[in-house]
Amino acid sequence: MPFGRYKNPKIVDETNLRLVRGALSHARVIGADFSRALDFARGDALVYLDPPYYPVSDTANFTGYTSDAFGIDDQKRLAEVFRELDKRGCLVMLSNSDTPFIRELYSGYDIQVVYATRAINCRPERRGPITELVIRNYR
Repeated sequence: MPFGRYKNPKIVDETNLRLVRGALSHARVIGADFSRALDFARGDALVYLDPPYYPVSDTANFTGYTSDAFGIDDQKRLAEVFRELDKRGCLVMLSNSDTPFIRELYSGYDIQVVYATRAINCRPERRGPITELVIRNYR
């Protein structure tokens, strides 16, 4: 999520942190390139991938959470990792923007349209629900 400006952010939410700790007690969370999932994922794994979304227009230029952009080649590499995880028997779920390019990359998989609300846009009339994709190798 892009850095925001908050008047009174709740930095420590002890109750929520304890619940998250319990939910993730058997999970492995790694801070690394997404391809590292291939080093750990076995057939009984559920892998959720939430990359920087592919731009929906020429002016939509948020493509990363770091100074390195997440471009077309990265999206293609991500699709290759998705397919490899599928071959290994993992349950794989990915979210991304609803564009012809993303639909093409994941054709053959279960593609569901979901609606997400966007409150940030330089043009107020473009704020509101937009379509996104949830792509899975299972139903």
